[in-house]
Amino acid sequence: MEQRPNLDRSLDSQTFKQYYYLKEELVHFCRQNHIPTSGSKIELTERIAYFLETGKIMKTKVQTKKQSQITVIHETDCIESNFVCSEKHRAFFKQMIGSSFSFHVPFQKWLKNNTGKTYGEAIEAYYQILEDKKKRKTKIDKQFEYNTYIRDFFADNKGRSLEDAIQCWKYKKSIPGHNRYEKSDLRALNG
Repeated sequence: MEQRPNLDRSLDSQTFKQYYYLKEELVHFCRQNHIPTSGSKIELTERIAYFLETGKIMKTKVQTKKQSQITVIHETDCIESNFVCSEKHRAFFKQMIGSSFSFHVPFQKWLKNNTGKTYGEAIEAYYQILEDKKKRKTKIDKQFEYNTYIRDFFADNKGRSLEDAIQCWKYKKSIPGHNRYEKSDLRALNG
């Protein structure tokens, strides 16, 4: 099995992008090289690739969140343009939807993409998202490669164990290229 290269300054950006590194490894590298550590795994990867390519630190945009002007939420209130999933919002949705409410990713995206609509419409959208989720396979965002890989492994290998899936995942992330499941990854179980 090919050995994944260490993440250090001697690595070129193209090689770096071909391998899988944990977010903790990316943050550690950033700290060592005085690169900002905030943001998603995708943002950290972009910053590190830029640093390895140019030797320079990519400027990051500082985003300041504005405070919501709404103190008590009503179904007829409009969703603010600076929407943040706060405890005030969580309390409102739990009161309206019930204790099973959670800010799952599709609902968070809906809220952020539908400013100006009412909170009543948000409640309807929440139930619709739950219904849609029952009918189809949920899309897993790009930064959750492990989750996607494990789900796809089990879809193709009914009856296999989680240990098998993890062993194949470890093999996959140790080789260059993408980190999506392929039937050929099962060779990791034969070695």
